[in-house]
Amino acid sequence: MTGITASGRKGIAAVVLLTAGLMAGCSSDGKGAPAWTAEPATGPASGSAAPSATASASASATAGATAAAWKVFTDPAKTVSFELPQDWIAQSVDPDKGTLPGAVKIEVKDAEGAYLATLQTGLPETSAASCAASARKPYVVVSSVPVELPHSGGQGTIDPHVVFRVIQGYRYFGSYGITNLVGGTDSKACQLQNVVQGLAGKGNYSFSDVRSLKAFATDEKVAPAKAFDTLDQAAGYVNKGSEFANVQRMLMSLEIKS
Repeated sequence: MTGITASGRKGIAAVVLLTAGLMAGCSSDGKGAPAWTAEPATGPASGSAAPSATASASASATAGATAAAWKVFTDPAKTVSFELPQDWIAQSVDPDKGTLPGAVKIEVKDAEGAYLATLQTGLPETSAASCAASARKPYVVVSSVPVELPHSGGQGTIDPHVVFRVIQGYRYFGSYGITNLVGGTDSKACQLQNVVQGLAGKGNYSFSDVRSLKAFATDEKVAPAKAFDTLDQAAGYVNKGSEFANVQRMLMSLEIKS
C-alpha cells in the first residue's frame, strides 16, 4: 500500500520542478494561501515559486482566525516567554537528559488537554541526519515566515523561520516549528529538523510539535505530527483552520533571553 495517488505524485513533482528555493514573497503575518516551495540548499532564494496544480484550489483560502484572548507564559527564571490563547495550557516539565544547565522544557496543550507543541532550550549540538540517497523523500514548505530570534549561522543554516513543512511517504506528513537549519538538497531529505542553532554556549532550541519530521512507516505512530492524503488537505490545515493560525502566532511570539 502506497497511499499516494498518481495525481498526488504529479502534484509534489510539480512543486519540486517549479521551485527555486525558500520563499521571499511570504506575507508578513504568514496568512493567505501557502507558497508551495522547496527549501534551498544554502541560504534564502530571491524568488517565490508558482503554486502547483494540486495547491491551486487553495489559492483563495482565508487563513483561520486566531483566538480572541491571549496570555503570556514566562518560565520562573525568565529565560523564555511566549503568547498563547487564554484557554491553552503551558506547563514546565523536566528537561531531557543531556541538555545544558539552565535548560527549560515547556509543553503546550489546548483547552481539552490535547498536546500541541514543546519548547525546549539547551539542546546539545546534533549532526545533520543522513541516509542513503534512495531513502531521501521529497518535501515542500507549505508556510514559512521569518522571525527574529537569537541564532548562530554557518553552512547549512538560514535565518530563523516559523515553518510548516510536508514530507512525502505513504501519506503526506506535516509538522510545524521554528528552524534555521536547511532541510536538504534537491528538495529531498531524510528528516526535517525543527531546531534553531543557538548562540555559542547556549545550546540549540526547539519550539514545535515534533523536533524531527520524517516519512513514517505504516506501522509507526505518526502523532503528534500531522498526516494528510493530499497536498490540498495540508494547505487547508494551514489556511482554513484556527489551530495552525493560533500555533503560528504562538511560535512567532517566542522571546529568548540571549
